[in-house]
Amino acid sequence: MFKYHCLNPIAGVGLEKFTGDYEKTEDVNQADGILVRSAAMHDMELPEKLLAVARAGAGVNNIPLDKCAEKGIVVFNTPGANANGVKELVIAGMLLACRDIVGGINWVADHKDDENIAKAAEKEKKKFAGTEVQDKRLGIIGLGAIGVKVANVAKHMGMEVYGYDPYVSVDAAWNLSRDVKHALSVDEIYESCDIITVHVPLLDSTRGMVDEAAISKMKEGVILLNFARDLLVDEKAVLDGIEKGKIRKYVTDFPNTTTAGKDGCIVIPHLGASTEESEDNCAKMAVKELMDYLENGNIINSVNYPKCDMGICTQAGRIAIFHRNKANMITKFTACFGDEGVNITDMMNKSKGEVAYTMMDLESPATDEMISRLQAIAGVFRVRVVK
Repeated sequence: MFKYHCLNPIAGVGLEKFTGDYEKTEDVNQADGILVRSAAMHDMELPEKLLAVARAGAGVNNIPLDKCAEKGIVVFNTPGANANGVKELVIAGMLLACRDIVGGINWVADHKDDENIAKAAEKEKKKFAGTEVQDKRLGIIGLGAIGVKVANVAKHMGMEVYGYDPYVSVDAAWNLSRDVKHALSVDEIYESCDIITVHVPLLDSTRGMVDEAAISKMKEGVILLNFARDLLVDEKAVLDGIEKGKIRKYVTDFPNTTTAGKDGCIVIPHLGASTEESEDNCAKMAVKELMDYLENGNIINSVNYPKCDMGICTQAGRIAIFHRNKANMITKFTACFGDEGVNITDMMNKSKGEVAYTMMDLESPATDEMISRLQAIAGVFRVRVVK
């Protein structure tokens, strides 16, 4: 019996996926797995029993990834589960920036008591005139699950679409419209596009990537969209760009005191994935990942450990070893079983940065002595008996 704990409310359609082998517990210290959305975990004392954390969403800034890795706790996220919801809001943000819909709606609200509002609107509406998106050049920085969906919709809207992503995955490439043009550099996006939308993860290499230098390369009157992470953009530089007329509109899904209420800024209260469908999809994916790991040791969509999938174990035993990514570790592991005369029928070893994950299927179950010997090897974080 596995036990799980929810740090945030998780959609019921996801929790319903748990079988009778799982039990919800209100005591986090008894949990084998944790499901979380936005709850802060950095100052949390991680239970010794805890094996995995599944984030029902893409961002994992609220989870101490390195700390979890060193304890052999796998952290999952759900990339792509909320992609459609975010895509739709990106398109909406683009339309709000091109057409002064918000200004027009506010004008109507301000004149709600005017008996002649219809006639007055005909005179005033020219103040809210905008531009169409058809034939405009859209630049997409980052062609992951969301970027690809935005690109494909934009093509159907008659836009000329350029995409830049030096690390585009095979799956993304297959799903991307063949009419999307490949930009060879991010500067090509900056210099040639009327509308630019950013869809990259927040890393040390991307933090503040849209800065004063980047903005200086953009076309006059560019529209900039940020539905990825607020820290990807130097928003003070954006305000300066708006003041100088370089940036026509800045649309962001991340409210803060820098941009909230400022001229030229359309600030949305982080609604990208706030749809019933997105929350349901994230919950179902998180539960599926958690179950596959707890039952089989398989790791799919982890942010702190490598992908490693050996399916369902048909042998007598399976163990999982969390360890540092360094030379000669596999030799030491296999020696422990060789000395006991235990045959390894299948094995997989994967690494991710400084950490690695090894799974081994055995003809006979691992003994307590074998596990103790493996745990004592320098560089091993954790040894888990899956079966």
